[in-house]
Amino acid sequence: MTDWRQRRRANLVLLGIACVAVICLVLLGNWQLRRLAWKTTLIAQVETRAHGAPVPAPARADWPSVSADTHAYLRVAASGRYLPGHDTPVKAVTDLGPGYWILSPLETNAGEIVWINRGFVPTELRDPDAHAPVPAGPVTVTGLLRIGEPEGTLLQANEPEKGRWYSRDVDALSASAGLPSPAPYFIDAEQGADPAAYPRGGLTIISFRNNHLQYALTWYAMALGLAAAIVFMVRLARRPARSSELDDD
Repeated sequence: MTDWRQRRRANLVLLGIACVAVICLVLLGNWQLRRLAWKTTLIAQVETRAHGAPVPAPARADWPSVSADTHAYLRVAASGRYLPGHDTPVKAVTDLGPGYWILSPLETNAGEIVWINRGFVPTELRDPDAHAPVPAGPVTVTGLLRIGEPEGTLLQANEPEKGRWYSRDVDALSASAGLPSPAPYFIDAEQGADPAAYPRGGLTIISFRNNHLQYALTWYAMALGLAAAIVFMVRLARRPARSSELDDD
């Protein structure tokens, strides 16, 4: 009798754990559906930002409010003068192959520093004298606002002292160049008048992974499978008891 009660108690505990697992799987599926709605809205907003008419790049007073959710890929324009002698190559892999982004500081008409990603160059054009220099005189740069990328990539940290850059860390770029604190963003410049010239702008790829529906269906399928297994095991466990009851009669 004691063994029977212990087995029953253990089965009830396992049943409870399984039911909790089903609930958790359903909640995970629901969470993925909420993420799906958020990602779909974000993609629509980014598409609108990237293809709209350019707006003035955020000024210093607006820098604290600049974020990826509200400003990433916003089409902006900034006017000022490039500061020569500070071109910085940052490792890049593009549809044109491996190479570098060329980051150059722009001093705006308001005296603020905004780093400009002037575009891509292949490895053999990395050195400043191998690609087009920054334009002299007043310029207006139009492109997509990107949030700064601090510290480096997941696999490689920036090494400013060695001139090795793997991410577009605008604060570190300014510190290395001895410039004032910059805007918390940089601008991916649009393609220039000569589409074959280097640095080559306009290579920004706007792409978001959106697998949330697939993940939601996976969680729901797991919940359904586990629920079906619970029902099957409960029915299986009840059969011997019913047989014993008939034998006793």
